[in-house]
Amino acid sequence: MIRLICADLDGTLIGSQGAVHPATWSAAARARDAGVRIAVCSGRPAFGLARGYAERIDGAGWHVFQNGASVLHLPTGGTHSAALPSETVSRLIRQARETGRILELYTDVDFAVEVDSPDTRAHAALLGVPFAQRSFDSLTAPVVRAQWLLTIGKDDDVLAEPHPDVEISPSTSPVMSETLFVSLMVPGVDKGTGVRAVTEAYGMAMGDVMFVGDGWNDAPAMRLVGHPVAMGNAEPEVCALARHIVGDVDAGGLAQAIELALTL
Repeated sequence: MIRLICADLDGTLIGSQGAVHPATWSAAARARDAGVRIAVCSGRPAFGLARGYAERIDGAGWHVFQNGASVLHLPTGGTHSAALPSETVSRLIRQARETGRILELYTDVDFAVEVDSPDTRAHAALLGVPFAQRSFDSLTAPVVRAQWLLTIGKDDDVLAEPHPDVEISPSTSPVMSETLFVSLMVPGVDKGTGVRAVTEAYGMAMGDVMFVGDGWNDAPAMRLVGHPVAMGNAEPEVCALARHIVGDVDAGGLAQAIELALTL
């Protein structure tokens, strides 16, 4: 029996036009009525649109944000966070300022970006928050995640650089199809650790968990759960990990996965 469904957001819950397929909400309601928990498991932070989606899909539960760097219990504010060392954050800030690359820094509830560009404005809109150019020094809470915004096809040099003190997790969004989002987190932290934390908080076994995703950053979680499911629009590497492949995000693939979970 599936007791917990973990679902990615971009490319899984959220389609190419930035909308959720209507069938997904009704399927999620049937799952909750059957006693199945549903957790958002996203690279997005726990504010803006992602927070709203998490509250709608299971407002009384645990959810994974920032690729596992933040695991939050919405009703109580309980959290599992892994802060980046201050020296790592300082090094990334220097690199960004010296190279002109776009860097974003995130705490559990806030973020900062020093570059005002079409990409940073589009990303703020994607997150569902007003764009605000601000200094990294304005962040007062611990930084749990950094993120490069790179142009797909021009990202090889950055990805090839050694990153001995951070975990790299690239992801994409159908809404910003030319951008690669490269999360930088504490080593060992990923969506897999986030899903494990939620599973343990509920007192469940990993074999009773379904994970539905489409991108590279979903792979660590898909390797751990008993029921990995790939969207029809998933990367080939993700499809290779899946026990089941459902439809495209714009065709209601996540709703299909939830309905499948109720039959297993």
